[in-house]
Amino acid sequence: MKQTGGINIKKSIWIAISVILILVIATPFVVIYLLNNGNPYTKYMANKNGPVYLEEQGYKESDIEELHFVEPKHVINKDFYHGHYMVVFRDEPDVMYYYGLTKKDKQVKQFCEKDKLLPNGVIDIFEGETKHSEEKCVNSLENQN
Repeated sequence: MKQTGGINIKKSIWIAISVILILVIATPFVVIYLLNNGNPYTKYMANKNGPVYLEEQGYKESDIEELHFVEPKHVINKDFYHGHYMVVFRDEPDVMYYYGLTKKDKQVKQFCEKDKLLPNGVIDIFEGETKHSEEKCVNSLENQN
């Protein structure tokens, strides 16, 4: 009996060491994945709610040239999940609109900041009125603390 107990303890120690080694080895890969691809939950929520919101606003698939999840490289408004939903409309291909998802009630809101492609090929942040600007946009750079 004592011998099998000793074997179980040794087996448990080896299992614990193996689990710790796997975690130590896997952690850098997980961190690199998250840095490059963003949080999978945030991406899922943006991809789920973004198209529904645009449809509710009256946009059709034919109105949109490009739409997808993007992970900003800077800190944003803490009331929103970090990932955005980027949209380019067919009738305004030089402007990239960004939509965020609130943490509290999972509501999609348009950010006031847009990226505008200038004639010289440079992308500039723009906050003025455009064809698809919403009246009640949210500043993504407010409430960062």
